Amino acid sequence: MAKRDYYEILGVDKSASKDELKKAYRKIAIKYHPDKNPDDKEAEDKFKEAAEAYEVLSNDQKRQRYDQFGHQGVGGAGGGFSGGNMNMDDIFSQFGDIFGGGSPFDSFFGGGGRGGRRTRKGTNLRIKLKLTLEEVAHGVEKKIKVNRLIVDPETKFQTCSSCNGTGQVRKVMNTMLGQMMSTSTCPSCGGSGQMVESRAAGVDSSGLKRQEEIIPIKIPAGVTDGMQLSMSGKGNEVAGGVPGDLLILVEEVEHEILKRDGNNVIYDLYINFVDAALGTSIEVPTIDGKVKIKVDPGTQSGKILRLRGKGIKSVEGYGQGDQLVHVNVWTPKKLNADEKEALEALRESPNFQPDPGKSDKSFFERMKEFF
Repeated sequence: MAKRDYYEILGVDKSASKDELKKAYRKIAIKYHPDKNPDDKEAEDKFKEAAEAYEVLSNDQKRQRYDQFGHQGVGGAGGGFSGGNMNMDDIFSQFGDIFGGGSPFDSFFGGGGRGGRRTRKGTNLRIKLKLTLEEVAHGVEKKIKVNRLIVDPETKFQTCSSCNGTGQVRKVMNTMLGQMMSTSTCPSCGGSGQMVESRAAGVDSSGLKRQEEIIPIKIPAGVTDGMQLSMSGKGNEVAGGVPGDLLILVEEVEHEILKRDGNNVIYDLYINFVDAALGTSIEVPTIDGKVKIKVDPGTQSGKILRLRGKGIKSVEGYGQGDQLVHVNVWTPKKLNADEKEALEALRESPNFQPDPGKSDKSFFERMKEFF
């Protein structure tokens, strides 16, 4: 079944501000919160649907891609949120501050949804991943080595006596307006609701140990230098909570002879004067290997040849760039006596006199046509 429009889900116009989006999502999340609708699968689906819509529309870049390309524009490049694949703990953790601190539902359900405390989330891990131009163009699967904190399965935990497993402590204060109650994270267990009872060597006081792990990751075609990808749940773990995320920063390695310009690839082709005058066929490199191109007789230096579809695919999955071959006519720097004599005989020939017509556009005019 086709996905519903995100703006329709939240009941807002496409021009809605971030505050309007936040208020709309808050209203729907309260209505379909699982604590208000226990064992109601339809309410849970609507709760997740609203979270997915808000996650995209509250992010400027994702919202721009969604407005331009629809659901396909936010369907897989970034990795993080994918609607039904995000569980309730993920939603509570990611949007925990939408209601101004604490658990998003503290004000309505007396101390936080999902068991009375806000779900804790482990810290994120960040790595840099170097990719060649060919890997960027075609997409690639990499195996990366990560050192992450995991909850030791042999560690024994016990309920925190300070908060009785709620992860929160409440204090009643007497003020001139009467008694007021405040809630804060339990300082003894850090909000997990449990304490380490026994642990093995190499395990810290939180029940965590460091472990090396090989993680496969699929890089989509078309990523750009500086783009950040996310793998949900592959960061550091935390006792009594959900793991953090693995954030991958793309670092594009500069190619020796091909240059990237958006989704286009640019190559500088150097040919000699004779080939430019008489025409020739010549092989040029592309991200898919060498291809033979035709250089027409009388080709001027600065001419741009377009190889359609030989560029980089759009990361959103729409279209593919071209390869632009910039022709440079090479002027020899040294000539022997015979070469000089041959050229002197042609110096005054009418066909060798510059005669740029209206059809011979400047380099900047040609580049303007392409871009």
